[in-house]
Amino acid sequence: MLSRVVDNKSTYNLDNGNMPREVTVKIGLERIDTQEGVTVETLLDSGATGLVMSLEFARKQGFKLKKIENLIYVRNVNRTFNKERPVENTVEINIYY
Repeated sequence: MLSRVVDNKSTYNLDNGNMPREVTVKIGLERIDTQEGVTVETLLDSGATGLVMSLEFARKQGFKLKKIENLIYVRNVNRTFNKERPVENTVEINIYY
C-alpha cells in the first residue's frame, strides 16, 4: 500500500485515490516598505503559471499596488477567459515558507 502524510494528523492511501483535491500550505507575506507581514494559507501547486492574490486582499493588507502598462487577461483551465476583470496591478512582497 502506498501512503503519504499530507498533514500532521492524516495519512491517505494513494492506491485508491482518496487524496484530498487541494493541498494548502501556510506562508508569510511581508510588505517591503515596513517589513510588516501576515500569515496566510495558500493553495499549493494550483496549476497557475504565476502568483496571484485578489485586489481586495492586497488593499486590506496594505500592500503597495503598482499599475502595469499592459493588462493581463486571465484564462481558465478550459482556455476561456475568466469572468473577473484583467490583472491591472502588481505588488512587490517577500514570501516566507
